[in-house]
Amino acid sequence: MNDTKSNIERIVMQRVHLIHALRFAVSSGMFSMLIFILALWGIGREVWVANVLQNSPGNLFDLAHFYIAAFTHTSFIVQALVLLTLVSLVYVAREIARALAFISAQEGAVDQT
Repeated sequence: MNDTKSNIERIVMQRVHLIHALRFAVSSGMFSMLIFILALWGIGREVWVANVLQNSPGNLFDLAHFYIAAFTHTSFIVQALVLLTLVSLVYVAREIARALAFISAQEGAVDQT
């Protein structure tokens, strides 16, 4: 039996691993990205974002207090949209990290053979 992999087998297996890695990002990651975009759109419809940014303090140390105060003094829908935006963004980052870890692990396994 021949233990050396042919060029075609190596290329096909790389594509299989790539498709497997992209499966993470395409399924739930894309859904989360869609939620992220829709939540940002909702925030833009409810809040005049330019005025919030214009009213923000110039001092970096006061910035966190300003945004916490702005968050607590908005309506419930804006607070829910902001939290939904943050959760979906964290989920997208997690899915991208998982896909990259899978790709790098597969490349390491291919290099060893």
